[in-house]
Amino acid sequence: MIEGIIAAIIGVLFGASGTVVYERRRSAIGKNSADKAVADAKIKASDVVVKAKDDALELINDAKSEEADRRKEWQRTENRLAERETNLDRKLDELDKRTDALRTSEGELDELKDEIREIRGRQQEKLEKIAKLTKNDAADKLMQMTERDIKQDLVGLVNKLQNDAKEDAEERAQTILLTAMERMSSEVTAERTVTAIKLTDDDMKGRIIGKEGRNIQALQRATGVDILVDDTPGMVILSSFDPIRRQVARMTLELLMKDGRIHPGRIEEVVAKAEQEIEKEVYRAGEDAAREVGVVGIPKEMLHLLGELKFRTSYGQNVLLHSTEMAHLSGLIAEEIGADVRVTKTATLLHDVGKAVTHKVEGKHHHIGAELARKYGMSEDIVHAIEAHHDDVEATTPEALIVRVCDSLSAARPGARNISAENFVERMRDLENIALSFSGIEKAFAISAGREVRVIVSPKSVDDLSAIKLARDIAIKIESTMQYPGTIKVNVIRETRAIEFAK
Repeated sequence: MIEGIIAAIIGVLFGASGTVVYERRRSAIGKNSADKAVADAKIKASDVVVKAKDDALELINDAKSEEADRRKEWQRTENRLAERETNLDRKLDELDKRTDALRTSEGELDELKDEIREIRGRQQEKLEKIAKLTKNDAADKLMQMTERDIKQDLVGLVNKLQNDAKEDAEERAQTILLTAMERMSSEVTAERTVTAIKLTDDDMKGRIIGKEGRNIQALQRATGVDILVDDTPGMVILSSFDPIRRQVARMTLELLMKDGRIHPGRIEEVVAKAEQEIEKEVYRAGEDAAREVGVVGIPKEMLHLLGELKFRTSYGQNVLLHSTEMAHLSGLIAEEIGADVRVTKTATLLHDVGKAVTHKVEGKHHHIGAELARKYGMSEDIVHAIEAHHDDVEATTPEALIVRVCDSLSAARPGARNISAENFVERMRDLENIALSFSGIEKAFAISAGREVRVIVSPKSVDDLSAIKLARDIAIKIESTMQYPGTIKVNVIRETRAIEFAK
């Protein structure tokens, strides 16, 4: 047992010594590894430092090289600028020298001009002494001689040019107008607005008047129309400046006479019904007119005003029929000359739309119509054509000129308008008085139903050239002072007769 204990102790001692030896050996090995790692790290660090130094040195060298290049470039730029400055100074010096030379030349030129003027003045004085005429007198005589020599040629040339222009223009215009008119046929006379209603029997007049005039007073209040029952036997006359009110009153009376019940309560109902019917008829008339001429896109408000023209007349000519007739003519003419057909037709159809409200708005109907068209968003070309279809506004577009021409055509054709004899005689007298208001005129005659003014002048007071100017002056005064459909020809006649008797 003791031996076992001793053996155990010895084993423990050997194990401990072996452990110590192992630990020492492992420690020595670790120390060697650490020393080796440190040595490797030092070697790597020295390599990195060397490389960094090389890179830094390379960067420094590059920077120095770039700086040297920049210095060289700046030097070259500085040299070029210095060279340019030198050239500029040299050019400025040359310019100063040239300026001085020009000033000297200008002075010499002024002296030369003064010398030439002096020589010319002396020559003029000598010529005036020789000719015994001043410069102005000589110029006047030369002008008189020139005018006397070329006057007849000038008159002939003016007449030739005028005749050629008229022949070409008239031939072209006649071709276009005849082409349009032969394709357009319409009634010569147009219907008039009815203002008289025939009574069915004599008792109906008393029923319309009513007890103590209650019925007729109710009719006048409801319609705004004066009703005359005693002026014409068997007829009732409606009097009002508003054509729509006249139509409402006419329809109301016809319905009341047809129904037989006439009293204030019934009158109000029938008037309201008639107003609705007339309103529908007005809008339908405007749509039918636009559809007939092939125009689309007209605002509803303008169509309503156009329909109201069905109940308006101008010198006995129905305004709506006049407008539709003009629209057909204007479309044909616009096609012939290459104008805008849509603008022309629309403007022509609406050119008199201002007449629908002339009793409500002050002003000329073409200005009112243009303002209405502009108000409801129509194009400026259409507005201008409406506004310029009379002479107080200059027509600046082909469409506006077509509207003006068609208005004259439709109004001037035979039977289109009813003009009283008194108005006709007054217009003829005005034409003659306008011609006689000029000096040098012996007689003036308005002929061809006012389509021509024949003026006979004194040959001693008016020469050929003055006769041409006189015809133009008379035409301008007629245009500015008179209103007339179509055109008026001014014919100035100058005649010299030499009479002698052989005995």
